[in-house]
Amino acid sequence: MLTILPESPLHPDLSLLMERHHQAMHADSPPESIHMLSAESLAEPGIRFFVLRDDARAVGMGAWKALTPDHAEIKSMHILAEERGRGHARRLLDHLVDHARSAGFKRLSLETGSQDSFAPARALYLQSGFVECEAFPPYKPDPYSTFMTLAL
Repeated sequence: MLTILPESPLHPDLSLLMERHHQAMHADSPPESIHMLSAESLAEPGIRFFVLRDDARAVGMGAWKALTPDHAEIKSMHILAEERGRGHARRLLDHLVDHARSAGFKRLSLETGSQDSFAPARALYLQSGFVECEAFPPYKPDPYSTFMTLAL
């Protein structure tokens, strides 16, 4: 049974997800172009963190962070590699979008990689209605980043 619920990013059984996300972000991006948040940072106020579980097993995670009263940013979205191809990323993204909308945000943005390894993520975001945009605060233009936004 699949569930997506708010949880603490500090929960011990999320260590595999956090580790895999860390490895993926560092695989082909220079350190100055990596904008992922640590588990501790994901637990800060203004961030809503969700875990996708298949039965009790954590297979995906994602969060949104409030940037302004009407603008939020998707952070740390990751699905375990062995769980991909089952629609989990779409389910999690839809949940994040719906939750941000119900929280009153008018715009949801994200930063993702511009490298080939991020092509599936960019395709998912485009299919979900996100469009490429300029860098938004606190980001600066970066050849390793693609910025996208969705009007809610």
